[in-house]
Amino acid sequence: MSHDTPIPPSKLAHFVLRTRRYAELIAWYRTVLGAKPVFESPFITFLTWDSEHHRIAIANAPHFKDRPDDAVGLDHIGVTLPSAIDLLRSYERLRDLGIKPATPVHHGPTLSMYYLDPDKNEIELSVDAFDSEEELKAFFGTDAFAKNPIGVLFDPEALLARWKAGASEKELRAPIAGPPPGPGAFAPH
Repeated sequence: MSHDTPIPPSKLAHFVLRTRRYAELIAWYRTVLGAKPVFESPFITFLTWDSEHHRIAIANAPHFKDRPDDAVGLDHIGVTLPSAIDLLRSYERLRDLGIKPATPVHHGPTLSMYYLDPDKNEIELSVDAFDSEEELKAFFGTDAFAKNPIGVLFDPEALLARWKAGASEKELRAPIAGPPPGPGAFAPH
């Protein structure tokens, strides 16, 4: 391999958040993602939800200012759940705790719910809409995706009701037709 050839990473390891709402942010990620602390101090907490040593670090930064809603930068962090049923179970559990998605959208390749943490960092909980990687990648080449690469807003309560009425995993994940979200559909963050 040439020294000019980039070596791609083997995985995305973690993200770090600075916050003025230290305890609140830690509690939110523990609640929403089921993250468990692997190290806690008054200055920084490391959390994980799997075998990785940490997936999130939260740094206590009471002297920092909040970002304005119209600032450029990272838009969101996405995590994948095993199934649409797991996404709906998470939605129901979080809804019952008063945590509702800011934007539920079926992108075509993924079924997603976007949540805002207490600092307005956006976390996408999603599930792949297709059974195979080949099908998912092929969807990117369709006219439907070319016409609407953002996706279609959906009602999580209606999808939850479909699941409880017996809809299959595949039916819950299937792409839906509709117009792309209009201006203001995504929560400012």
